[in-house]
Amino acid sequence: MTDPNGTRPFSPFEWMLSLRYLRARRKEGFISVIAGFSFLGIMLGVATLIIVMAVMNGFRTELLDKILGLNGHLLIQPLEKPLTDWEEVAKRINDVKGIKLAAPIVEGQALASSPFNAGGVLVRGIRLMDLEKLPSVINNIKQGSLGGFDDGQGVAIGRRLADQLSLRSGDNITLVAPRGAVTPMGTTPRIKVYKIAAVFEIGMSEYDNAMVFMPLKEAQAYFNRAGDVTAIEVYTDNPDRVDRYRKAVQDAAQRPIFLIDWRQRNATFFNALQVERNVMFLILTLIVLVAALNIVSGLIMLVKDKGQDVAILRTMGATQGAIMRVFLITGASIGVVGTIIGFLLGVVVCANIESIRQFLSWMTSTELFSPELYFLSRLPANMDTAETSAVNSGSR
Repeated sequence: MTDPNGTRPFSPFEWMLSLRYLRARRKEGFISVIAGFSFLGIMLGVATLIIVMAVMNGFRTELLDKILGLNGHLLIQPLEKPLTDWEEVAKRINDVKGIKLAAPIVEGQALASSPFNAGGVLVRGIRLMDLEKLPSVINNIKQGSLGGFDDGQGVAIGRRLADQLSLRSGDNITLVAPRGAVTPMGTTPRIKVYKIAAVFEIGMSEYDNAMVFMPLKEAQAYFNRAGDVTAIEVYTDNPDRVDRYRKAVQDAAQRPIFLIDWRQRNATFFNALQVERNVMFLILTLIVLVAALNIVSGLIMLVKDKGQDVAILRTMGATQGAIMRVFLITGASIGVVGTIIGFLLGVVVCANIESIRQFLSWMTSTELFSPELYFLSRLPANMDTAETSAVNSGSR
């Protein structure tokens, strides 16, 4: 729609005048400085917000993949009587539609030692046919192999545990369980030496540093559970919809069981992660808000400074709408250009986040992303399209 005097909205004249005001003369340098700082604030705010949200998303996704790649989405524990019928129960649950794997396990804590060091570990007894269906383990074997795992007395240990004990594939590891054979003098610890058949590296320090896989039959003998298992780990084709499998799994078990899903087992951890993510989003949004307020204050000062120019333009026939659009384009240019450059900066940093972390660690001679504190061995970044679009839209 055109004005009565024939001036078209957002005409070349309005754009020319708006961009001219962005290049302030020397006596108007203070206004130009404000515009520059507003531009930097928008750019850094958008980039920082995109980077932090991408890292938080990547952190959650990586942890979820690592945790659910090793632990079942549903955990079946026995009620009333032990799981001596675990083979039949596991077979029936495996036949349920949507169930990828039902793996019987025997778990127990032990002390792993070598001539060089010692540390507490979680020993998990599992069948080779089930272990081969866990990509997080079978695809990350760094030393040795799992061939003949069920036949011998070999075990698979994490890479960080192997480094801690100064061991490698083919060496012997000593496992000490607190509850061993029952004698007239009481229960004695069970001490047994095993050969390390394989060394794996999942990428999550908690597992790489404290997980030992043992053949199921050997674990039953080691932990005094002849013919019995601790639990059955159930893996589904969609962890986010695990509730819809509960009824089918309970019916397939055909015996009293206690079911707990992965959200209940890790509720505290993931809730804390979600709260941290939301708080970081709110805090970083303030950066963009402050930069936006700087643009507003800069425009107010610009309008006050250009009072005479506005009067002359009005005398020459410029409409009130045209004058408003001139200053609108001036402020919007700072916001839009700052948002675009901030977006590009954020994408570049997210794409090279691990290389940047390694460079900064080298420059400062410090461990910026310690696996012991953050569980993961590398810094992840996962940009979400919807979130990134919301950041860009909100900044503009």
